[in-house]
Amino acid sequence: MKPEDERLREVPVASAQVLRGSFLQVFRDQARLSNGSVVQREYIRHPGAVMVVPMLSATRFVMERQYRYPLQQVLLEFPAGKVDTGEPPFLTGQRELFEETGYRAVQWALAGRLHNAAAYSDEFIEIWFARELHAGAAQLDADELLDVCEVDLDELRTQAAAGLLTDAKTQIGLLWLEHWAAGRWAPRWQSAAAWCVELGIDAEASTLSATGRQG
Repeated sequence: MKPEDERLREVPVASAQVLRGSFLQVFRDQARLSNGSVVQREYIRHPGAVMVVPMLSATRFVMERQYRYPLQQVLLEFPAGKVDTGEPPFLTGQRELFEETGYRAVQWALAGRLHNAAAYSDEFIEIWFARELHAGAAQLDADELLDVCEVDLDELRTQAAAGLLTDAKTQIGLLWLEHWAAGRWAPRWQSAAAWCVELGIDAEASTLSATGRQG
């Protein structure tokens, strides 16, 4: 932490777990501020997630329509899913892309991470771009229902402008696409094998690249 940020720090002094879900854990902490005050903080621990922007071309993408129970409505989203215990996020991205859409990708580019609910959760979402896609059969869980579709960049822009594209991670994906289209960001494309070397992942674990075997 930077020295100038020390006065903003909140130091935990007590913690109690109030809910243990199948993958979400809810805590209620007491934290001391730099002025000596003690405050209560309630938050959710989350294993993290990965979103993939699968590119059929520079302006056409593979997307999903999925029912989100807390909202009681269907949202248009890029493919995404939570990180399994001990799983490198890059492998999560490969796995989720294949399982949800059936696609594999030859080239990948890392956009970055976002914290989508920092006020009450430690969840992060890592964003990857994927291109040179090869289609296959999706491997959905029995309780996983979604429609895979293809959407143009102009349609995404139209939906965002109309307030219809409300999924936060998908909006961030669109933002990165706009930066790319405007020349403000040059993605660093690499093969899955090259990313595994750079990220220190056993290349044999990367089983879902378009040039590898299915794991």
